[in-house]
Amino acid sequence: MLAELLELAPTGVEQVDGDGFVEYALYGAPGELPEFPEGEAEVGGVRVRVRGEPVADDWAERWKQFHEPVLVGGRVWVRPPWARARDDAIDLVIDPGQAFGTGAHPTTRLSLELMLGLEPGGSFADLGCGSGVLAIAAARLGFGPVTAVDHELAALEATRTNAAANVVAVDRIDRLNLREQPPPVARTVAANLLRPLLLGLARRMEERPAALILSGLLEPEADEVAAAFERLVERRRLSSHGWSALLMTPV
Repeated sequence: MLAELLELAPTGVEQVDGDGFVEYALYGAPGELPEFPEGEAEVGGVRVRVRGEPVADDWAERWKQFHEPVLVGGRVWVRPPWARARDDAIDLVIDPGQAFGTGAHPTTRLSLELMLGLEPGGSFADLGCGSGVLAIAAARLGFGPVTAVDHELAALEATRTNAAANVVAVDRIDRLNLREQPPPVARTVAANLLRPLLLGLARRMEERPAALILSGLLEPEADEVAAAFERLVERRRLSSHGWSALLMTPV
C-alpha cells in the first residue's frame, strides 16, 4: 500500500495509526497529485475512503512536527536531523527520507528495545530496512557485519544516506523481494514487516538465526506469527499502542 502511495505522491506521505484504522495523508502542490473523487476508491488493491482539503503553504516544513525524537531503553536516542542530540545516550540521527520514519513508530521502538536486550556481536540482518534505523543501530551497538535489505529503492537510498550521516558501516545494502526470495542469513535477524510478509518469511527462511526479532504486528496477530516459525520459541514480547514485537530463539 505505502509503495503505491509513494508513486502517487513522491514528495510527501504521512502515516497516522488510529484506533482500528490507518490514515495516509498525501501532500503535493496543486496539479501534482492525481484526482481522486470524494468517497471510496481503490489503491494498491485496498478499498479506501478519500477526502481532500487544502493545507497551509508551509506544509513542507510543518510535516516535521510529526517526527519527534525518542529515547529507547534509556540508551538510544533516535532523532530527525532538526532535533538536538543528547550526550547521555547513543545518538542516532535519521532523516525520514520520503516516508520511512525516524524510529518513533511503535514497531521500530519495540524492535530497538528487544535489540538492546541482546548481547551485541555477530552478523545482523535488517529485513525491510526502511530508513535504516535498525541496521544503523546494530552497527553502533557492535553487531557486524550488518546487512540491510528492502524492495523499495528509496528505502535503500535512505539507508545509505543515514548510515553515512551516522558514520557507520552497513556492510551490505541490497534490493530484495521478501515475497519471493529467501532472506539473508545472519546470527541476529530483525524483520519489521507486516503479517503476510512475516508468514512468508517463516516459509522461506533457510537457516534459523540465534535471535529473531519480529515486529510490524498488530497484537491479535502475534500468536499466529510466532507459531509459524518452526524450531524457534518466543522468549519475550513487547506491546505498545496496539502493536507487538517478539524475540524468538532456537528451541
